[in-house]
Amino acid sequence: MNHINNRYKMPTTTDSRSQWWHFILSSSITLSVIVSALWLIAALWYQLIQQPLLCWPLMLAVALLALVVISSRFVPKAKRGRIVKPLGWLYTAVWVIGLLWFISIPAKQDRDWKPEVAHSLSYERDANNADLVTLHNVRNFDWQTASTATEHWQSRQVDLAKLSGVDVVNTYWMGPIIAHTLVSFHFTDARPLSFSFEIRKEQHEDFSALGGFFKQYELSLIASEERDIIYTRTNARGEQVYLFPISNLTQSELRAMFEAYLKAADDLQAEPAWYNTLTSNCTTIIFYMAQAISDGRLPWDYRIWASGWLPNYLYDVGMLPKSPKADTTADSGSDSGEVWTMSEWYDHAHINPKVAQFSAEDNQSLDAYSKLIRQGLPVPKLMQDDSTNTP
Repeated sequence: MNHINNRYKMPTTTDSRSQWWHFILSSSITLSVIVSALWLIAALWYQLIQQPLLCWPLMLAVALLALVVISSRFVPKAKRGRIVKPLGWLYTAVWVIGLLWFISIPAKQDRDWKPEVAHSLSYERDANNADLVTLHNVRNFDWQTASTATEHWQSRQVDLAKLSGVDVVNTYWMGPIIAHTLVSFHFTDARPLSFSFEIRKEQHEDFSALGGFFKQYELSLIASEERDIIYTRTNARGEQVYLFPISNLTQSELRAMFEAYLKAADDLQAEPAWYNTLTSNCTTIIFYMAQAISDGRLPWDYRIWASGWLPNYLYDVGMLPKSPKADTTADSGSDSGEVWTMSEWYDHAHINPKVAQFSAEDNQSLDAYSKLIRQGLPVPKLMQDDSTNTP
């Protein structure tokens, strides 16, 4: 009787837990193999697609090895140890070699670049006045279409003592979540100057958000006239572009931000870097620079990655004034005046309707374009700087 009872004994709670842990472990390993194989295949694709005789065999080998590893987990338990472990170690070795290869791929300066990113920004300071900075390779293209332009690269001198404000420009081309972010500095004695971290595309390349995860593009810092770098988005490409004047900044913070761009230019001249869709893109780099000079006033937020919502983040942290008219006529932080909701900010900040009739081909001036895109927007006053007593 005991023998019969033992044969039909119900599984214990411990047995059930063991089975569940085995299932979770097995599923996790299978998922890890699938994800890691897809990552390595994508890395091979984006790095070696110009060498198809090498790219395709390697991708196929990785896919087949991953499939064999996954299939081996379903062999009878008695044979599993002799098959699964060697295959697992082989796959791990192949993947680690692939990872080390990917990490070792260097960014370069000397590729066949597209014209709009053909030159690197450099600068020099006046020997007698460190405030006077001469920027070289400032872009000033006359765009006819989204892909054709008359090329002009110029040198331009700016006086950092005359910095008077900064604007964040968001341009949308693929929905409300993702946007490209530019920064425009303006001066009391000169027209604005824009900076943009961009992918440095080669002649045969087009933008791919996925490719940006796999060292598809080097990183480029462009300094440009607004009638070039913003106009090409509003008028030539038909992207939806919004300009937001930033409030609650001091003169020293504004200068530190400009200096951060100069340092970025130095860094890229010294050592080229890779663009990364998530960690090193047009918005995250700006945020890291701004955070470094803001004394902790800019907390991390998911909207730094979802760059299309960056203006909402700036509104919430007080960089876009809720009473913009008051911010231009009274001390920063005043609650008087008309209140703008975020929706109203977007309405006022939308550039496209303001420049719909503007044409660079008609030789309309650089100053005219910069004035048009700021119509109906406040010009925030700088906050008092305790360290310099400069308004």
